[in-house]
Parts: sequence; structure tokens; C-alpha cells
Amino acid sequence: MRNDSLRSCNTVIQQLPCLGDLRTPPGHPPDTSGQMSGKNSMDEAKHWYCITITAQPEAAEALEFALNSLDALGTEIDSLGKQASDSIEVKGFFDEPPSEESVLAEVDYALRSYGYEPEAASRLELTVVEQSDWLAEWKRHWKPTYVGRFVVAPAWSDIEPAADQIEIRIEPNMAFGTGTHETTQLCLAAIEKNFLSGMKMLDVGTGTGVLAIAAAKLAQPGRIYACDTDTNSITIARENAQLNGVAGSIEFAVGTIDELSELFDLVCANLTLDVILPLLAKLLELTGTTLILSGILAEQEPEIVEALNSHGFTDLHITRKGEWIAITLWKP
Repeated sequence: MRNDSLRSCNTVIQQLPCLGDLRTPPGHPPDTSGQMSGKNSMDEAKHWYCITITAQPEAAEALEFALNSLDALGTEIDSLGKQASDSIEVKGFFDEPPSEESVLAEVDYALRSYGYEPEAASRLELTVVEQSDWLAEWKRHWKPTYVGRFVVAPAWSDIEPAADQIEIRIEPNMAFGTGTHETTQLCLAAIEKNFLSGMKMLDVGTGTGVLAIAAAKLAQPGRIYACDTDTNSITIARENAQLNGVAGSIEFAVGTIDELSELFDLVCANLTLDVILPLLAKLLELTGTTLILSGILAEQEPEIVEALNSHGFTDLHITRKGEWIAITLWKP
């Protein structure tokens, strides 16, 4: 982890008695049933550990990024009813809580990356959340997202899309990709512009499958291959594809892209820069026409541009939303 960044974060939150030993929350005995080992599906897990960070409102996205970097199963920003000057709470849910050191390191790294001082986060707390409580809260807050012709909505949402809109229903079940994050929206917009009927697409790090499903519903017939290293995500993605009636158009697989060799008309990798850079040569190798990259912070733009330039790609289309960017490039 980023041990070099621990010191500045500790000056602000080292005195938090509520954080304690993240492995054993106060009043809750260590889990010995085996149900908390590995990433369980929502139906299998009886409870989760919730890390709540109290912070300044403007730092919410940075802290959500930190929690996702810790492999949170899901995140939530509680800002309802808050005034602009009020503190907000950013929550991350885990089947096994990360170490205190890793939490402090990721929080400090994220705050500095977004240009905030450590004082932007004032309190950390660990609690145990029952399954029904978490699901009910998430369903209450998650609303449909509109991106171009796409409407990404939770499976339980009561909406009536317009005739020219493409409806995507998602049951997240703790996988990443609900359509609300800026990087997902940037990728959806790029897919709408570049994916045509009959094309082959590779979705790297598919999560809930939202991007693969969007492509399948946008341009049929098409052939889509979607992979993720998380088994639970692939299970959820398959269920979502079935829910949207496109299971026959998408091949889902657990694993990496290392063994792939065929060309894809469009390759989409919504990951993070530290994951993209080691994969960049392979992603370019698999790209037949169009490559879409996201999960990249705006301040990381020079680094990814330099990396792409070193591979001979200088004609880059960069889109921005919030603190994030997406890059689209085309092979001649």
C-alpha cells in the first residue's frame, strides 16, 4: 500500500477511537462461520462491515474513490438534507474489513490526488450492517441515470422510457457499475458514438455488465466478450444480461485478457490508471478499430497521454465529467 502517505493522514484521524481494530468491531465477535471469507453474493452474506468517513462535501468523490480502491463491494454518499456547509458521510461496504493502515493510506492518497488537505476527512467509523438494512437504504437512494439514448435504471425502478431511449435494467448485488459513476457515463457516451451493428466488442472489467449490455441493446446483431477477475461480478453480469434480454449476445468470462488473441472492433476498459498502464500494450494489441479508456482522474491525463504517445497514438479524443476523463482513440 502507499505507506509513504500515512503520516499526513494520521495527523488528522489517528485519534479516532471508533476506528479501533478494523478486524474486530467493538461489540461484535470475530466471524468464524466462514461466510465472510471471499466476496459473497448478496444472498449468501448475512451482514457486511461498513466504513463511514465523515468529510467535507467537496471531498466526497475522492473518498468514494479511496473506498473503491480498497475493493469495497459498494459505496454510498449520504448528503440528503445537508446544507452546503454541513459534513457528509461517505460509506463503503466490505465482506471483510481492510486493515487500518490500508484505509488510512488510501484515504490520504485519494485526498492528495484530488487536491484536498488531510483535514477534509475528520472521522472514520466501522459498523456492522445487516443485509436487509443495506439493501433497503441503497434502493431508496439509487435513481435512474440518463446518458444520451441510454437510461440505466435499477431493476425495481418504475420508469417509462421514451420510444427512442434504450432502457438498461441493473440489479447490482454488490458489483461495481450502476451507471451513476462519471466513468461509466463517459464510457456509455463513447459506446453510443462508436459501436455499430455487427461489430465485436471487448469489455474489460465488466462489473455488473452495464457497458456490455448497453452495446448489445444498442446495435444488434453484435458479438460482445466481457471479462472480470471477480467471479461474483460475472455471476451478477450474467443475471443482468438475462434481465435485459441480451444474454445470447454476450459471452462472459472470469479472468484476464492475457490469453486473448483475436481482434475486437471496439475495446472498452473502464478500470483505473494503475491497472490500465500494465495492460496498455495488450489492450492496443486487441483493438481492431476503437479503444475506450476510463477510470482515469483528470490530473492523471498527462501520464496516460504520454503512455499512449509512446505507442504511437497522438490523435486522442478526451471527454471529461467531474474529476474523471475518458480517452477514445482510433487505429488507422
